[in-house]
Formats: sequence, C-alpha cells, structure tokens
Amino acid sequence: MDPITLEIIKNKLIGITEEMGASLVRTAYSPNIKERKDCSCAVFDKRGRLIAQAEHIPVHLGAMPFAVKTIIDKDLKKGDVFILNDPYLGGTHLPDITLISPVFDKELIGFVVTRAHHSDVGGKTPGSMPSDSIEIYEEGLIIPPVKIISEGKIQRDIMDLILSNVRTKKEREGDIKAQISANSIGGARFLDVYRKYPDFDQYT
Repeated sequence: MDPITLEIIKNKLIGITEEMGASLVRTAYSPNIKERKDCSCAVFDKRGRLIAQAEHIPVHLGAMPFAVKTIIDKDLKKGDVFILNDPYLGGTHLPDITLISPVFDKELIGFVVTRAHHSDVGGKTPGSMPSDSIEIYEEGLIIPPVKIISEGKIQRDIMDLILSNVRTKKEREGDIKAQISANSIGGARFLDVYRKYPDFDQYT
C-alpha cells in the first residue's frame, strides 16, 4: 500500500463529503439546514464501513453505519435511494431523515449518505419534539428503510405518504430533494475516484 496514494484518496473522499454538504446547504428549503447546517454527509465502502466524512454533526455520523447496514443486504440497484428515520434502525431522532444511495461500477462499490434535521415530521406538536411524549408514536412519522427512488425513478407513493403526515409539505419535499441531489453529486464523484484508482478497494 502506497502511503502517498492513500493520503490522496483519503482527501478526495473527504472532498466529496464536503461538496455534498455544500450542495445540501445551498439547495435545502428550511433554515434548519440552510442556516443551522444541521446535516451530515459521508461515504461508505461496499461492506458498509464509514471511510470518509465531512466536519458535520458527530451524533449523525456515529449512528450512520447502523443505518447503512439495514439496507446492505436488500435488492440494491443502480439509481436507488433509500430513506429512513427509525431510531431503532440506525436513525437518531425522528426529525433526522437519512438518505442512502448505493454506488455501482457494474457491481456495488459503496454508498453515499446524507442525514438532515427536518423541521417537522408530524406527531403531536409542531417541530416533532414534544417534551411530554411517552411513546415514539407521539413524536412523528416513523420511516423504515424504503426506496424513495427506485432505479432512478422517484417513488411518488412513498413521497406522498411522507408529505401527508407532516405540517410543512413544500419545505419537507424541498429538503428531501436537496438530499437526493447531494447524494447524486456524491455518487458521481465517488465513482470518478473509484475508476481513477483500480486498486481502490485495498485502500479502504
């Protein structure tokens, strides 16, 4: 293993996560993401191990690997994007919505992931963080790992189901699409790096 190549690949991957974050912040609708920057981006290898992250929210990044592992054995196709927020499946709290995109070069090479705090996901109070809740169902919509995009096509029924359970539909859809866009950028950049270094896998 060449240490110089290792350092180059490391910094390229970190650059990908930083570009994903910049895109997400620029294109999101809500102040939570645009101004507070309550979001995180990361790159994972094909085994679901975190290999690069931007300097975002530590609690997001610490839980992300568990979220990736929930979809790693599913029927993954090029162009898929999974969405989830279940705290028992690698989420944090319900307002933190995670989007996971598998990346392919003929076969699976890894994943790019965004997680962002959405200002409302339903529940008994606006903001989806009631201080007097006694069970998770009072806090908002629980989204298990499902495809929001399947082979490049948005699953409108899944999107509509989510939007039907929140108070700020336009903002929620805008933020979800901002995450989709950030994942798309990250996936393309990841593929470029992978193809440039034929022995990429030995460095992860």
